[in-house]
Amino acid sequence: MDEFTYVARDAAGARVTGTITASNRREALAAIAARALFPVEVAGRVQAGATRRYGRISGQVLATLYGQLADLLHSGVPLLRALDVLRRQSTRATLTDVLGEVHHDVEQGASLGEAMQRFPRVFGEMAISMVRAGAEGGFLEEALSRVAQFTETQDDIKKRTAGALAYPVFLAVVGTVVVTLLMIFFVPKFDGLFQNLRERGELPAMTELVLGVSAAMQHWALLVVGVLVAAGIALRQWLASDAGRLWADRLKIGLPLAGTVFLNLAVARFCRVLGTLLRNGVPILRALEIAADAAGNRVLRTAILEAAKDISAGQRLAGPLAACGHFPPTVIEMITVAEEASTLEKVLIDIAESLERRTWRQLDIVVRLLEPIMLLLLASVVLVLVIALLLPVIKMSTTI
Repeated sequence: MDEFTYVARDAAGARVTGTITASNRREALAAIAARALFPVEVAGRVQAGATRRYGRISGQVLATLYGQLADLLHSGVPLLRALDVLRRQSTRATLTDVLGEVHHDVEQGASLGEAMQRFPRVFGEMAISMVRAGAEGGFLEEALSRVAQFTETQDDIKKRTAGALAYPVFLAVVGTVVVTLLMIFFVPKFDGLFQNLRERGELPAMTELVLGVSAAMQHWALLVVGVLVAAGIALRQWLASDAGRLWADRLKIGLPLAGTVFLNLAVARFCRVLGTLLRNGVPILRALEIAADAAGNRVLRTAILEAAKDISAGQRLAGPLAACGHFPPTVIEMITVAEEASTLEKVLIDIAESLERRTWRQLDIVVRLLEPIMLLLLASVVLVLVIALLLPVIKMSTTI
């Protein structure tokens, strides 16, 4: 027997929530109806560890999965059979296991979105939200096709970014290793040479600072490494929490140069998903809720949900979105004109495509700037070390 949580309405229309025990979702629905309640949402209660059983799957694999599932459903293949076909043809053990469990949940009466929601690390919030909206609005095939396109585009952006960042990251790692080795093994050899200058109080402050840092790194290197590792683990755990993810998303959009890239990508995802949902007849408030989740940024999500409250009070979309301060003025202006012309669905998708093209250009510029910045930083650190060690030598030569 499984335990299900439910949201339902009674005869008077009042909202009722609770839990119920049943063998499967169909029995749970029947039991809720037997209580003279109209079920609105029913979901199985998932154990905490269940959502962490599987790691991430590459974006290209997921994009292929969504596209194949959309093609099968569009060809008239029933959902259960389509899932079974994809499970049997999968060559990746993780994906095979996940599809097996999704197939089992759907067979027990859950919707595809509810079954996917058990594996947020595998499918992601955007895909789950789109699939749930597609199932509710009757356009599941198109929703899956859109998710496949989104996933493939995001995977392409990640690969392009990773490829462009490879050389700057290599410079950063090599530079850090070289400077660390110099500070631990090379710089201490000068300490004895400069002892006389130190005793006379003539050792330059820059040299004293470099020698002090070098001595500290020799004595405390293991402790510093341990503290950094512990801090990294603690930071990773904190970033997995709601507060940590909110802080990380706020930091992303606040970064110089890169912040605009992150914000534009989130706004583009929001506009594309919202336009797709509105085009398929999903009500504006429900569409805003799903599109806010699909944006992939919690700061933007909070702002959009706040704007939805004003829209529910009768305002148009452009005003509340402009008030939140996260949408570019050009986007707000295009939405305003589209609402007046009743072409909002089409314009939102056009906005998404325009933002994505502009963001790719900005991303290329940011990545190209990283390489000279890293070279400049590395050269600056080495220059400081050279000057700090040469100043006392020059001073001693002058004295002699």
